Amino acid sequence: QVQLVESGGGLVQAGGSLRLSCVASGSIFSINDMGWYRQAPGKQRELVAAISSGSRTNYADSVRGRFTISRDNAKNTVYLQMNSLKPEDTAVYYCNLKIYVSLRTINDYWGQGTQVTVSS
Repeated sequence: QVQLVESGGGLVQAGGSLRLSCVASGSIFSINDMGWYRQAPGKQRELVAAISSGSRTNYADSVRGRFTISRDNAKNTVYLQMNSLKPEDTAVYYCNLKIYVSLRTINDYWGQGTQVTVSS
């Protein structure tokens, strides 16, 4: 079994910053890609940022230059540093990890979601 626990969401004023964390625990052989998604009310879930096992990063155009994704493999953790937050960043943020639970078995895991609210 693998569990993901997210933290770091909250209420912040426009222009402020938040740092999200997602820690994986359990039967983990290794972790491949890690990513952050978000879903605003009435909208589809969208990719915000992703980081590969080789630390190559990818960002949505709407957050590029403001958000930074990073990973700590020793801690099985992925972070999302969010700066210059805007009201349109308001959403529930989910981490997504592709985890090898054995040498040849990789599964997709989601965090429970953390609310980020940016006030104008």
